[in-house]
Amino acid sequence: MNQKIYPSDSLRGTLTLPADKSISHRAALFASIAGKESNITNFSQADDPQSTLACLRQLGVPVEQRSNHSVTIKGVGRSGLHTPDKPLDCGNSGTTMRLLSGIVGGCGLEATLSGDKSLNQRPMRRIIDPLREMGVEIEARKGEYAPLQIKGRKENTSLDFTLPIASAQLKSCVLLAGLFGTDDTIVREKLQSRDHTERLLNLRIEEKEGSGRKIFSNNQVQIPEQSYRVPADFSAASFWLVAGAIHPDAEIEMTGVGLNPTRTALLDILNEMGADISVYNETNEGREPVGDLIVKSSSLKATNISSDVVPNCIDEIPILAVAMLFAEGTSVIRGAEELRHKETDRLKAIADIFTKVGASFEVFEDGLKIQGNPTFIPERARLDSYDDHRIAMSAAVLTLLGDGPSLIRNAEVAKISYPTFWEDLQTLVLTN
Repeated sequence: MNQKIYPSDSLRGTLTLPADKSISHRAALFASIAGKESNITNFSQADDPQSTLACLRQLGVPVEQRSNHSVTIKGVGRSGLHTPDKPLDCGNSGTTMRLLSGIVGGCGLEATLSGDKSLNQRPMRRIIDPLREMGVEIEARKGEYAPLQIKGRKENTSLDFTLPIASAQLKSCVLLAGLFGTDDTIVREKLQSRDHTERLLNLRIEEKEGSGRKIFSNNQVQIPEQSYRVPADFSAASFWLVAGAIHPDAEIEMTGVGLNPTRTALLDILNEMGADISVYNETNEGREPVGDLIVKSSSLKATNISSDVVPNCIDEIPILAVAMLFAEGTSVIRGAEELRHKETDRLKAIADIFTKVGASFEVFEDGLKIQGNPTFIPERARLDSYDDHRIAMSAAVLTLLGDGPSLIRNAEVAKISYPTFWEDLQTLVLTN
């Protein structure tokens, strides 16, 4: 699908955003190995969490979905998963593949995990090495790419593992494998990544100032029932927070948004840049903080994003780069080389789009330098999504301020994380 974007005179309205993908994945996975029934409401309808549910069904987990976006999962416990009769199809979801590898490898099943063309080109060496250290027999194409063939587990070996990078998926994979071992598996992180796994499993954590965090898992952990409402996805909110801040006539409200502090670095960055954002009605859904957001037209100043901030805004950097184009001064992003290993090389994709719309910038191996201009008018252009949902949606926000209609090719990829993105965009454009 090619999506034509017309410049908009105003952006106004109230949005109910899609459910959080990260929490939906984890709620389903953790519920499957709990020894009880979980009722999850507002479960994400995006493609990636649906891939997780499909894989769980293949593993023998009873999953019932209802039309009101609620899911009932009858947990089979740590020993109740079945060997699948065909490869587990993770679709485009790196979260599904990495977290499920921890569970499948930890419990000693034989299974093959595969995905679409994009996922099978993403390196998996970071999870393969620690799983092998934990006794999991695992083979990969060319040593690091899916399909991943898990052939059982020689022994239930614990692991004391220091994260080489701040990665919630790697951290979660190791901790999930550790749930099947008698001794403590310890994951150490110097820079904290998103902490949904620790929260939702209620894992033991030790923190010492100056030495980071230690998270523990073993087979004595009582896996909690996962019965709660999944908050709206902050990553989805990020597109409208930026759109509202950079547009000269905007007021956008979003309700029930997840405000986990390990996910909301973009909110802090935009506030530092001068964005007019209000947070109210703050409460909790299960173990996760939520609240309502309102963003209005703002005057933004340039900022610098360093490597210690990147882990908690890695998914939002493409849309942050758009905000920087309309901020006064020069902004710099460094330490974001992980973006080159996402659904596409996101730094290259951002650079290509910025070139086509006439932006002034410089690209590094690990980031960008962006010359901002509050009155910048993007040139109309034909842009590629690179089959990357976040690139497609960031390009849409950018071109709303263009000098004429632009075209985004393969725009349907937005459904991977935000199935109603294009409809919500129309709501904001048409509401006066």
